[in-house]
Amino acid sequence: MKPEAIRQHIDTPLFRTISKAASDFGIPACIVGGYVRDLLLGRESKDLDIVVEGSGIDFAHFLSERLQGTKVSYFKNFGTAMFRHEDIEIELVGARKESYQRNSRNPIVEDGTFEEDRQRRDFTINALSISLNEDSFGEIIDPFGGIQHLEEHVLVTPLEPEVTYSDDPLRMMRAIRFASQLGFKIEERSFEAIKSQKDRIEIVSQERITDELNKIILSKKPSVGFKLLNTTGLLELIFPKFTQLKGVEIRKGVGHKDNFFHTLKVLDNVADRSDDLWLRWAAILHDIAKPDTKQFDQNNGWTFHGHEDLGAKMTPGIFRGLKLPMDHKMKFVQKMVRLHLRPISLSKRDVSDSGIRRLLFDAGEDLDSLMILCESDITSKNEAKVKQFLENFQRVRAKCKEVEESDKIKNWQPPIGGEEIMNTFGLKPGREVGIIKTAIREAILEGEIKNEYEAAKGLMMQKAHELGLRIHNNP
Repeated sequence: MKPEAIRQHIDTPLFRTISKAASDFGIPACIVGGYVRDLLLGRESKDLDIVVEGSGIDFAHFLSERLQGTKVSYFKNFGTAMFRHEDIEIELVGARKESYQRNSRNPIVEDGTFEEDRQRRDFTINALSISLNEDSFGEIIDPFGGIQHLEEHVLVTPLEPEVTYSDDPLRMMRAIRFASQLGFKIEERSFEAIKSQKDRIEIVSQERITDELNKIILSKKPSVGFKLLNTTGLLELIFPKFTQLKGVEIRKGVGHKDNFFHTLKVLDNVADRSDDLWLRWAAILHDIAKPDTKQFDQNNGWTFHGHEDLGAKMTPGIFRGLKLPMDHKMKFVQKMVRLHLRPISLSKRDVSDSGIRRLLFDAGEDLDSLMILCESDITSKNEAKVKQFLENFQRVRAKCKEVEESDKIKNWQPPIGGEEIMNTFGLKPGREVGIIKTAIREAILEGEIKNEYEAAKGLMMQKAHELGLRIHNNP
């Protein structure tokens, strides 16, 4: 959007109400940061940041009364307040200046002027602001050439980059995130400053680092961000296990692919197919155990046997270290890592019903996500080979649908469970119960008996007889 169109765009009841409230409250106000940047880029934004000279919290309460008494949440220590108006999240803060002690991750924040507030911004494109004062309503304030940098698609810091990044080292992650999200280039001096200041990232909390990392992963082409993290040296500091995938080893003229760049290609492929953050994490971790399982065999060359199982075991520790959620999201990623080779092995041969039943049983409701990951894992430059693999995967998908419709295995539990086995034979949880449960499950998955209660009961009785068990209560 052209600067001259900005005033017309914000000439709405919401912004006029904010402008009038600021005038009545006796303070200047302006729109700052990402909302202005995205407006000029033609991107929609639902997050509106307003800066005032004075107390942002006091003004937020005053303004909320003009907007039908919207409930205000405020954080006194940070001088910020926020509330939602219709579909817009509005955050208000007083203009401030910041200073940092060398070994502290928390800034010393003081009241400041608009000029000082703009200087503390991370990049010139985020230092842009739009006046909401009645006498200059809609005018763009651009003290550092942010509009030109937007047009040039370049990220530049308002102050010397070494100062900007040393003051708040998370800005290094933000630079890479914006480069990845917006397709911008980091200005050369700024890029060199990130490399020289990279060790400062160690004072930033893991939660803030991971939040930026997730935003990079959610960008349209996440590999852009990861390659920048790698080149600057930040990746080695924030996610060293991932960097261990780098490199190609050659023995007797036989090399393996660079699993770091292969993983980034898989990640981009998943990003083309899905917006699911956790499926993208599965792409990042699917080969994470290859360095630990790598072996050279005279006959077979390089092998990585068991990397899927070891990778699944490593997943909780990686999530814990990165302060990622340890709930069902981690379990999903762990399942994807453990199963990611299964559809590939099925696609290489005639697909048996028993193999499909096991895939349906193990993947459950996450089958489609698993198939997306496996299709994304085909990164060969041989187009004919890729085409053949994808056709084979379609055959696996079709067979899954066919078997599921006939056998109802997905999200399935055997017709007879442990409680009925224990009640029937007067058992407590133990070896015999496990043997019978496993026998019933395996027989159904192998197609030896039908997925029906009577068939399962007959096998239960047979196995109990073999184990020397007697009926405790008539079922």
